[in-house]
Amino acid sequence: MSDKELLLSPIQVGTRKCENRFFAQSMECSDADAEGNPSELTYERYENLFKGRFGMIDLEAITITGESRSRLAQLEIMPKNEKALANFIKKLKAVNPDALIVFQLTHAGELSNPEFSRRVSVKNVPGMEGDILSEEEVDHIMDQFVLASKITQDVGADGIDMKFCHGYFGSQILRPYNDRNWKYGGSWEKRSRFAYDLYERIQKEVNDKNFLIGSKVSLWEGFPGGFGSAGPDSPLMDLAEPIDFLKGLEERGAQYFVETIGNVHSTISFVEADKDHPYLSYLHMYFANEMKKHLKPETVVIGGHFSAFRDGKNKLLAVTPEQSSIVAMGAQCINDGMMDMVALGRQSMADPLQPLKMMEGRDNEIKYCTSCLNCLELMIRQENIGCSTFNKRYTKILQDVRNAKGKVQEMHT
Repeated sequence: MSDKELLLSPIQVGTRKCENRFFAQSMECSDADAEGNPSELTYERYENLFKGRFGMIDLEAITITGESRSRLAQLEIMPKNEKALANFIKKLKAVNPDALIVFQLTHAGELSNPEFSRRVSVKNVPGMEGDILSEEEVDHIMDQFVLASKITQDVGADGIDMKFCHGYFGSQILRPYNDRNWKYGGSWEKRSRFAYDLYERIQKEVNDKNFLIGSKVSLWEGFPGGFGSAGPDSPLMDLAEPIDFLKGLEERGAQYFVETIGNVHSTISFVEADKDHPYLSYLHMYFANEMKKHLKPETVVIGGHFSAFRDGKNKLLAVTPEQSSIVAMGAQCINDGMMDMVALGRQSMADPLQPLKMMEGRDNEIKYCTSCLNCLELMIRQENIGCSTFNKRYTKILQDVRNAKGKVQEMHT
């Protein structure tokens, strides 16, 4: 089987058939309407991913609350949004009924933007101080996640991605830095309690073996005390808790995991490698492999950070272009048992039609992400987000915001 044939081959995720190995990452694009519903711009983006024949698509960080959120125009999932989300899914499924779509449910926590929402924290991180959450408030957040999961099911989506990554609330509560002596902090047993109890409640609420439940997990946040470190102030990597966490979620019904590392505020380069440092993408293979080593064979591991490999035209040294493309590197990772699927984030914005073009033999027409990070700059500026290299709409938005405010100097949220 060729590299391309492997990536275009089907795979089982839980009880569901996924038509190929391409996973479209959750990419926040800040284009919801005033009520947090999908806009025409939102629909256009996801319609392209459905047309592009991605096997599985992750709906961008849809917030369970309007009170604490990171984006001004963020998609929301509450009872008020149910009708609009049902219509959204109905339209997308009409485009391609074979594509699976999961909703990445999120609460921003300390990454909430205080300019328009309430920043909250389980324990204040320097430079990200917010209101300290009480046990009762965390219990309420859990209620909101359970309700959002049920809404996801009711509107016709195929499952959820319960977000435990990149410094958002789900990962904040897990980190050793959360050493408060309270219901959800201190010992590992207490820090993992929120996630484990939440998974059990979601399973009971949706009560459907065909509804996919999984998580995107930052196995290592990459700063002292972050998840995957050896202690509350230790810079040393220690994967004992992350591996135990994955197994705990698997025992509670997780059918898939999306690999990632880093934190969008403190260690953004681990999340999004720039064009001069594509080799940071190699780190993700190690973490995906650690997932595969410790999970059941049928639990699907989706490896990330492939956009930097492009078509082999990158700045990687000590390797040929033929060996270092998205297709070659992705197929090798699957063949070597490191992962089961390949996740594309920025690349899915650069060319949402990539899988379709590969199916039709139009590989030479694929547009490849240049790792310019202009989409990150648009995110920081709270603008509509898209590929400014290949989509003139976002080129103009970027030009206008730079003319008005100058270029962003610090590339982190």
